[in-house]
Amino acid sequence: MKTIRWTVDINVDKESGYPQISEAAEYLRNGHVIAFPTETVYGLGADATSNTAVQRIFDAKGRPSDNPLIVHISSADQLSELVEEVTEVEYKLIQSFWPGPLTIIFRKKAGVFSDLVTAGLQSIGLRMPSHPVALELIRLAGKPLAAPSANTSGKPSPTTANHVFYDLTGKVSGIVDGGETGVGLESTVIDCTVSPPTILRPGGVTKDEIERCIGQVVMDASLKGENAPRSPGMKYTHYAPTAPLYLMKVKNKETLQVKINDLQAEGKRVGLLATYETAADIQTDHIAEIGSVSNLEEVARRLYSGIRSFDETEVDLIVAEAYPYEGIGIAIMNRLEKAAGHKWIL
Repeated sequence: MKTIRWTVDINVDKESGYPQISEAAEYLRNGHVIAFPTETVYGLGADATSNTAVQRIFDAKGRPSDNPLIVHISSADQLSELVEEVTEVEYKLIQSFWPGPLTIIFRKKAGVFSDLVTAGLQSIGLRMPSHPVALELIRLAGKPLAAPSANTSGKPSPTTANHVFYDLTGKVSGIVDGGETGVGLESTVIDCTVSPPTILRPGGVTKDEIERCIGQVVMDASLKGENAPRSPGMKYTHYAPTAPLYLMKVKNKETLQVKINDLQAEGKRVGLLATYETAADIQTDHIAEIGSVSNLEEVARRLYSGIRSFDETEVDLIVAEAYPYEGIGIAIMNRLEKAAGHKWIL
């Protein structure tokens, strides 16, 4: 399969309405799979109402079909056609965080979505991205788009079109290249069909921000490995590089360097994924510096690129710095623990 690449300059093309993505939208209307940028990561889009189109997502990613997909829309006005109702809580979240990196689990309207999208559940995860190219593509396609991250299943999510091209060229019909994404981590997923509302996946909108909007919410830590996950990313290992990754709480750099030296003495080539401050003066085989300890939003934005960088090296294992479980750090640690398979260096 030939993979077309459309390049869009969001700074230049906005005034003209992104005319070059019309062809990509036509491909989507005809049942093809197209990768496109959002403010979080690149998504792999297909018509969420078509079994044939959605199956092509699973085929391209090598993704298990019992994992539900998030559906992207371009306007909250579409909700009346897609969900049974919009509750007061859901309305408050929409008003505060849409468009943006928040996925809301609604009770779906029967007969609208492909069963492959919902994995047989009676609920549906919907979000309205804030990326202008994504919004225009969805609008022109005229369909709600199922769009998981545009990567091979289990690998780090893509934050550039080059990441998508590396993983999926020849497997998808096209890639809309809108440059590097902003948030760098997938959307927060909140289930509003239960009480209290439950965060199923931490992401670009933090628990504190949500609670300031609607009051108490809970973090769901009990669904790992359940048979019917209610949100993407809850069941299978994700975000993993080729080399095994281990987490480490770096209390001081001397201890970190001793551990790296011990591993190298065993004949291991060691990579380090860390902040600028931690990486300074550390000697090892490859270092990916992903931001400052004082700016975890930067760490989040560069996390997947940093993880992916090790696949271009010959390291035997990766030591990754751990972060505080607060604010965006909760989402960073969620992704790192999945990438590490919950392996820690004590």
